[in-house]
Amino acid sequence: MAPKTKEKPKPAPSQPPPAIEDLFTSLNRHIERSKFKQSVEVERSYLEQAVKVADQVLLIAPGDEDAMRCKVVALIRADDIDGALSTIQSSQKLPICFRYFKAYCLYRQNKLDEALELLKNQESTSAATLLKSQILYRLGEIDAFVDIYEKLQKSKIDCLEINFVAGLISAGRASEVQKTLDGLRVKATSSFELAYNTACSLVERNKYSDAEQLLLAARRIGQETLTDENYAEDEIETELAPIAVQLAYAQQLLGNKQEAIGAYADIIKRNLADESSLAVAVNNLIALKGPKDVSDSLKKLDRIKEKGMQNFQLAGVLELKLSSKQKEAIYANRMLLLLHANKMDQAQELVATLPDLFPGSVMPVLLQAAVLVREKKAARVEEILGQHAEKFPDQSKVVLLARAQVAAAANHPHIAAESLAKIRDIQHIPGTVATLVSLKERAGDIKGAAAVLDAAIKWWLNSMTEDNRLSVIMQEAASFKLRHGREEDAFHLYEELVKMHGSIEALVGLVTTAAHMDVDKAEAYEKKLKPLPGFKGVDVNSLEKTYGAKHVEGAAHVVPEVHEEGRREKPKKRRKRKPRYPKGFDPANPGPPPDPERWLPRRERSSYRPKRKDKRAAQVRGSQGAVVRDKHEAGASGTNSNPSNSTSSQVISAKGASQNAGQQSKASSKSSRKKSRN
Repeated sequence: MAPKTKEKPKPAPSQPPPAIEDLFTSLNRHIERSKFKQSVEVERSYLEQAVKVADQVLLIAPGDEDAMRCKVVALIRADDIDGALSTIQSSQKLPICFRYFKAYCLYRQNKLDEALELLKNQESTSAATLLKSQILYRLGEIDAFVDIYEKLQKSKIDCLEINFVAGLISAGRASEVQKTLDGLRVKATSSFELAYNTACSLVERNKYSDAEQLLLAARRIGQETLTDENYAEDEIETELAPIAVQLAYAQQLLGNKQEAIGAYADIIKRNLADESSLAVAVNNLIALKGPKDVSDSLKKLDRIKEKGMQNFQLAGVLELKLSSKQKEAIYANRMLLLLHANKMDQAQELVATLPDLFPGSVMPVLLQAAVLVREKKAARVEEILGQHAEKFPDQSKVVLLARAQVAAAANHPHIAAESLAKIRDIQHIPGTVATLVSLKERAGDIKGAAAVLDAAIKWWLNSMTEDNRLSVIMQEAASFKLRHGREEDAFHLYEELVKMHGSIEALVGLVTTAAHMDVDKAEAYEKKLKPLPGFKGVDVNSLEKTYGAKHVEGAAHVVPEVHEEGRREKPKKRRKRKPRYPKGFDPANPGPPPDPERWLPRRERSSYRPKRKDKRAAQVRGSQGAVVRDKHEAGASGTNSNPSNSTSSQVISAKGASQNAGQQSKASSKSSRKKSRN
């Protein structure tokens, strides 16, 4: 009987796709749930579900604008910037404008120029304007950023004042922060973010104690606010990490170095801060420690570099979050640590990458100069810095100062003086004048040094500043010219000083200078000097005729005080005290006088007689295995003794002499120590 064939199972009837209305309801539910406060993982899972539901909607209704927008926003909020860009790219044929979202994605990828170009043709909405301001802020165009926020002051935008204050600080306008808050009718303590930014403005204005108090208030407000929003303790600490780092920085500026080091170390150890706060804490701790424990500092810096990179490069998150000034400080400290650790190969590799990382900054060329100085290539440094100063005149001041320092240390005074002379706006400052004069003196250019002093005097004569340093410059110029044989010029300068201020120092200099030229003038000016107290009765002529007093060691020279009436005060009589004697001593019957040599070592006393030496100790003993002869045998041999025996006796006698000399030196050293104690 043939087997029955199995019937194939009937396919299950395909379920109809859900209604598009239900999908949009589910999409809206996932998006709304992602807005509630929760962990990052839970929020991301809701956003991923929203993306899946949006894809289901697009399968039913391809090109649906609402579904596309929901998908792009969900991908951006889930930090899937690449996915959001690919979705926008796929919708180019659709009549949907994603220009703003694309610009935001490019901004998140740090493609700032492309993002700014996209926003030029974008409709001017408040969101687009705020995004443009953020791009300008990151590009370093702070003035343009502040201009945008000044125009937005009247618009009702949440948290506008927080970014506005941050922009004013970055633009170097920290003094305007309080006025801006008053204009917006907002208190600094209205939120912990605003309190933090306002405290940063106080730091910029050198009000460190006020900044510390406001930061403490910001931390308290932040803890209360985040606790009310059901944040976990670790999340609260992460959110308030910038405040903790800034508090440590305030302690550092207030001079509490150990407290600041402890605070930075605790932040790094707990590892609960965000990436940018951790990087700032690491950098500031390294700066405080300096060259101490260089290897540990380099290990700490390795924590904030890009993982898997052989050369040092900041992590991608830090490249986006840190300002250009902060990144420069981190790279500069890394370079200095490598130089202190004498890791020249790594230093050279790092310094080669800096011009591309910080174009237009003066820091790379200065660090390149530091590497070359360590390699003792001062001439090359002078050449590089000179070329950079000519190529970038706006950076020439700091570059020329560095060049002058390197040249002065390398004993090239001509180049150092030439570099300083090119900085026009500091030529009149007393420190610059003194340095230039000293350099030109070292170079043998006395005429050039005098010209520097004359130019400084001319500048201060025409200056209308309150803190006028003319008298200081003139005093030093007169002293310099007198020292180099220009008595007439020095005389005129001292004379001007006496007329202007009448100072005693100038009058003394005038008398000294006039004595080289005209004795009568010197005597005439000398009469204007006030007489010294206590020397009114001294006859100078009789003192000149004497041979001078003999110097007596240990004698105290007492000069009796002379009053204006010419009467000398009698020196006060000292009360004589009775001598104190040892117990049982009778001064009437003292007995024999003590030995005057009792303090000397026994060997050095006149009564010392050395003990007789034991003749048996003088017997000559040969080396191991040698035959020792008796006295009669040695005498019988006479002059025909074995040369080897005579040689050995000479060695032994030399050794004995050296031992005696050693004993004498030890005795003399002991006696010298006893003398020093007495």
